[in-house]
Amino acid sequence: MFNMQNLYLFFIASLLLNLTPGNYMMYVASRSISQGIKAGIISAIGVFIGCFVHIMAAVFGLSIIIMKSAFLFELIKFIGAGYLIYLGIKALLTKSNFNKNIITLPPTDKWKLLKQGIITNALNPKVALFFLSFLPQFIQVSSPIYKVQLFMLGLWFDLQGTFVLIIVARLIGKASNIIKNNQKFWNIQEKITGLILIGLGIKVALTAKK
Repeated sequence: MFNMQNLYLFFIASLLLNLTPGNYMMYVASRSISQGIKAGIISAIGVFIGCFVHIMAAVFGLSIIIMKSAFLFELIKFIGAGYLIYLGIKALLTKSNFNKNIITLPPTDKWKLLKQGIITNALNPKVALFFLSFLPQFIQVSSPIYKVQLFMLGLWFDLQGTFVLIIVARLIGKASNIIKNNQKFWNIQEKITGLILIGLGIKVALTAKK
């Protein structure tokens, strides 16, 4: 069903990307500190639900491209490879501000927390761009079930990211000082992610040339 080497690379890349401090991690951490662990977890679930908008858009959008133009799909793969390299370079050059970006948010009820999490993810164009450029690198276009492959990879990325966010919500809620003040860890982790993304982007680009 999947090329195991590609799947292995996907698991590594997706895990590192989900572990890298970003807007959603900051948002969930802020909710957990401001309103408690439960609020952080509900926010994480909202982000999970909102991500389905981008998963389905990627599945149907890329499927149409695959059916209409093999050249255009290959072009997207090249663009995606460049985007992965860009993300890697950005991670290397940007200093993590995890603790500075955690802010105090006003309390709100659980349904509003869920809705805010959904909207925050669903309306983020950067997530759509990421899925469209990231997922094609790991599927087999010749497979009759490439749509299933796209959906499963997107779902795995979403589940994995949500699991990370829930852990962050619990850790921040119970040991906020330890997590927030461990700036060196976040900086090192981000640099490692950057190097791997650059390597992955180069590998994808070279493979596409064959």
